[in-house]
Amino acid sequence: QGQLVESGGGLVQPGGSLRLSCAASGFTFRSYAMSWYRQAPGKERELVADISSAGSSTNYADSVKGRFTISRDNLKNTVYLQMKSLKPEDTAVYFCRADLLTSSRVVVKTYWGQGTQVTVSS
Repeated sequence: QGQLVESGGGLVQPGGSLRLSCAASGFTFRSYAMSWYRQAPGKERELVADISSAGSSTNYADSVKGRFTISRDNLKNTVYLQMKSLKPEDTAVYFCRADLLTSSRVVVKTYWGQGTQVTVSS
């Protein structure tokens, strides 16, 4: 059974940085597209960034472009989210997600992590 475990969250001041990690196990990590989502209190879960299985393609939400960077290490079965210039509105629980896609980009399998809290406050 596949598992995703996030780490690296915490309390940071506005303008600060954090790097989130998501370690995968129990499935063929290099075959899965990976993404980071976040959910703030009272709000819906939203996509923050995603990266293709080989790491050659990335996409970002407009709200984080230029501040966040998603990357992956297929030898370490880990995906990262480097966050810089953090703002109070970045406060949320951050989740990683793994998707196995067909050639037509249909999702056939998904795993979610349990989430890690990021709080941006002075």
